[in-house]
Amino acid sequence: MSFETTMTSDVVGLTKVAPVSRRGFMSATAAVAAGYTLAAGPVRAEVVATDTNGLQAGDAKVKVGSEEMPVYFARPAGNTKAPVIIVAMEIFGLHEYIKDVTRRLAKLGAFAIAPDYYFRKGTDLTKITDIKELLPIVNAKPDAELLSDLDAVVAWAGSQAGDAAKLGIIGFCRGGRTVWEYAAHNSSLKAGVAFYGSLVDPANPLWPKSPMQLAPEMKAPVLGLYGGADTGIPVAQVEQMKAALAENKKTAEFKVYPEAPHGFHADYRGSYRKDAADDAWKQAKAWFKKYGVLS
Repeated sequence: MSFETTMTSDVVGLTKVAPVSRRGFMSATAAVAAGYTLAAGPVRAEVVATDTNGLQAGDAKVKVGSEEMPVYFARPAGNTKAPVIIVAMEIFGLHEYIKDVTRRLAKLGAFAIAPDYYFRKGTDLTKITDIKELLPIVNAKPDAELLSDLDAVVAWAGSQAGDAAKLGIIGFCRGGRTVWEYAAHNSSLKAGVAFYGSLVDPANPLWPKSPMQLAPEMKAPVLGLYGGADTGIPVAQVEQMKAALAENKKTAEFKVYPEAPHGFHADYRGSYRKDAADDAWKQAKAWFKKYGVLS
């Protein structure tokens, strides 16, 4: 199996969640109309929906080299010095759940930006229904390019009157891995929050170091939120990461929700666990406040 089609630990966790009844889920047509991906399975009818009241929100383009990367952003209306929080998406593209999370952060006072950093492939990931078709696209994203894309987002946010001196990043699933990678890359980052991000990578020449290998290089405090019932990321691996960070005197905290599977915050999926999701969101807010991203 080539690295392009390797089932990474985040994908294993996504696909090996106990099956759910179709009751209480949208039809495929309704889910697509609402802007959700179908590759992750059926979409819950009771998704969390965050309005744009009091917000400025929408689509924009960020210059990355000679190209333009699509982003979705949300910020408090009239707030020209809002702290900047990057939202690192799952492997499913810039779909409605990620956009909603972006609006939730804006409601907390942030200039939140979700970049579509897989755009160069020219494929709308949100329209792909088979997760196996996503793997060659997302696994072929070089870390160097990813980190450069995120740096471009920060620069753009600053040019749009965001307060890039108060910079945070939050990510889910593959985006959780991105949080760890970016925390080892950008010394200007104030804090990161990683929801069930992979810690150990399969061999991939485009990913030189896994988060575990980057433990000595972390430049910002990271909060790791993981599920004890995650079939792709075992708790023992989380403990290893915790020990590696402590050994290198890096600031990090972890919370493991014993009964929660991978994707427990994804309110559009059958993996959603409301109690864990609500608590994890509170932990994320407190973390960003503790390290000066949010006030």
